[in-house]
Amino acid sequence: MTRMFAVVAALLLAGTASAADTGLKGSGAYGTAGCGLGSLVFGNQPGAIQILAATTNGTFGSQTFGITSGTSNCGGGLIAQNTRNFVEANRDALAKDMSRGQGETIGALTFMAGCKDSRQVGERLQSSFSTIIPSEQATADEIAEKLLQTLKADQALGCNVG
Repeated sequence: MTRMFAVVAALLLAGTASAADTGLKGSGAYGTAGCGLGSLVFGNQPGAIQILAATTNGTFGSQTFGITSGTSNCGGGLIAQNTRNFVEANRDALAKDMSRGQGETIGALTFMAGCKDSRQVGERLQSSFSTIIPSEQATADEIAEKLLQTLKADQALGCNVG
């Protein structure tokens, strides 16, 4: 009974907030149940089908995972947001470490992104330095986006960046 109450409450709350209101950048292909496996199976069909979508999301834990990883129609995810925050807070040290291909910020970034090997990440970021940080005027968001694209593009690094 408590689980059903939670699902109904979640549906009511979800109906009052859009993806833009919550800061999630999903594809919009989900209904009031939100993103997750349920959104992939049932889409944004209106009505009671959203209860099934919410139940599917809750049963498999796919909504929480999707929000964290940026999968299942859940947008950029926490890894991307944490990377942006990390770049903003550590911009100078990160740029210095990237230019050398090693350092504490590379190690921290490797851990945050779930990559296999800090040394390989350092080498890849060093070789892509001018692409990731094209100028001193580049914003933290631009740097983070290019950094994430670089980590994602090189599958040998084994990063979990969505």
